Amino acid sequence: MNGIETGTTDPAGGHDETEIFLDPKVQESIGRSLKAHYDDIVNAPVPDKFLVLLAQLEAQEDRAAGDSTDERH
Repeated sequence: MNGIETGTTDPAGGHDETEIFLDPKVQESIGRSLKAHYDDIVNAPVPDKFLVLLAQLEAQEDRAAGDSTDERH
């Protein structure tokens, strides 16, 4: 057994859909692996190019906010 069981639904003869049931140990292993990959991505440093672009965007938004404030006075 490979930890995967299948079952067929829709006994009325319509579309034959197969449901896959994973062994709880397999699900746990997949979950741990996905969490480890997610944690790696979340903790990865932001590339310098993105930091520069974010700083430029923030400066542009600050200028736009300042312009709209100046127009009110």
